Amino acid sequence: MSILTPSPRPTRSLTSAQGLQRYVVQRTSGHRHGPVTRIFSPGDIGRQVKPFVFLDYFDFQATGGAMFPMHPHSGIATTTVLLSGSLRYEDTTGASGVLEAGSVEWMRAGQGVWHDASPAGIGRFRGYQLWVALPAVLEHAPAQSQYLPPEAVPQSGPARLILGRHAGAQSQVVAPENLLLLHVRLRDGERWQLAPEPDHHVGWLHVSEGALHLAGARIANELAVLNESSAGIEVVAEGATEFILGTAVLHPHPLVLGHYSVHTSRAALRRGEQEIARLGEQLRARGRVR
Repeated sequence: MSILTPSPRPTRSLTSAQGLQRYVVQRTSGHRHGPVTRIFSPGDIGRQVKPFVFLDYFDFQATGGAMFPMHPHSGIATTTVLLSGSLRYEDTTGASGVLEAGSVEWMRAGQGVWHDASPAGIGRFRGYQLWVALPAVLEHAPAQSQYLPPEAVPQSGPARLILGRHAGAQSQVVAPENLLLLHVRLRDGERWQLAPEPDHHVGWLHVSEGALHLAGARIANELAVLNESSAGIEVVAEGATEFILGTAVLHPHPLVLGHYSVHTSRAALRRGEQEIARLGEQLRARGRVR
């Protein structure tokens, strides 16, 4: 894993003209669906924290069975952060292979794509899948996939950089600008802080192990949505703690939803669903889907 030393730059205060340290305005533990916990979706909290519109957390003992069989998307990008186990993947861009723990999958569905993902072995299988709503200029771009091994994920201190820029580093994922996703591990009692970009008014975090204390709130095994602000985020760990954190510029478009898609308009959704149907017919002709 590459360890990066932050490049020198002026230190931003954890306060701003918009307020003091960020605080929690909403929280949820999500809803369990078999081995997966649905933390939020485009029909609920996703509307508040867009461009982040969907988050699943999975943690179970894999037995080698299929998890996410071949299915379509359009208008979004999916990011899988694999924390434990190994993941077998395939998509209609032609990519296929196996990811190990610590790897990152980025799938820009754009105009339309089908993909699948399943545990590649037995044992604990744990991680996140996040959907990002794409800007209008990319929602019908050609599908693109990237699969990064652990050593390709930059790290600064306790934070691994999944998407965006942090501490002088840039993620290799070719994601839209104006968003940040970090995976952070802290020791008991460790204090960590983030000074977001000035226009990153969207902010949230999800704690999967241990607990965090943030502006008087204790967060454990749950999502915390933060107030809209450019103020700093400062947390203290209770026990060995692991979490992901996202900040971004607010997505300016409405969320128009399909079964597997999120677009900026009904016309854009229809176009995406047409491409999904076309790819589906090709897969059915090859016996890959029913």
